Amino acid sequence: MNILKTTILMALLTGLMIAIGGAVGGSSGAIIMFVISIGMNFFSYWFSDSMVLKMYDAKQVDSNSSPQLYNLIEKLAKNANLPMPRVYIINSDVPNAFATGRNPEHAAVAVTTGIMQALDYNEISGVLGHELAHVKHRDILISTVAASIAGVISMIANIAQWAAIFGTRSDDEENGGIFGTLFTIIIAPIAATLIQLAISRSREYDADKTGGEICGNPLYLASALEKIEYYAQNSVPLQNSNPSTAHMFIINPLENAKVTFKNLFSTHPATSERILRLREQAHQN
Repeated sequence: MNILKTTILMALLTGLMIAIGGAVGGSSGAIIMFVISIGMNFFSYWFSDSMVLKMYDAKQVDSNSSPQLYNLIEKLAKNANLPMPRVYIINSDVPNAFATGRNPEHAAVAVTTGIMQALDYNEISGVLGHELAHVKHRDILISTVAASIAGVISMIANIAQWAAIFGTRSDDEENGGIFGTLFTIIIAPIAATLIQLAISRSREYDADKTGGEICGNPLYLASALEKIEYYAQNSVPLQNSNPSTAHMFIINPLENAKVTFKNLFSTHPATSERILRLREQAHQN
């Protein structure tokens, strides 16, 4: 069901971009920025793993430097029928984790030192199962494409805004009039952001379900989410965390930030709902 929802949401994003193209189709600047944006996002896709790992100062470990963590991930990767990902540790007391990489053959899993201290072995296996599920589902590809389209829409909106300020009457007529301009500047970027976030939330449910299967017990992940959520709400945000990478983590590292319309603009579903689904999954097994 979530795969179908993601497909529909991606189609909506594409349709929204086409609608904007119709509104500002006469602007050569929009075409130029579209090409630039695609190039930027292509670069981001290929090098996103190294960029985000460097952003959080993650250090790669192996079976010698961190045997328990490495061996656990190796075991879970076999359960998931995945290649062994690279393993990284982030020096932070805030419990959290994420996966990155453009495909299973180039994947990396990163955990904070805090998560290894706050969770027990079973709970950590639930978290790592969730992250490996993201790798298995190629969620990074989906989120990157969604971010690319949303980014293009935002750039076109900026171009349209400046065109509206400095353009002539003929420009307005060519670009669909005042209503088309307002749609491009105001409504389209908001809609693109909401669709992008909805895609991110949908993928979390799938990763939770598969993660529960990979670790062998959905209750392991449910217990882990409960603890990580508590720390996210009652501690300082993870160092260097920002909205552009928040969707990557198992729990939003900016969870304790005060946000208007929190659920609407959240990168993750409500943790309570995720835990409820995992408990239902455990009862069905």
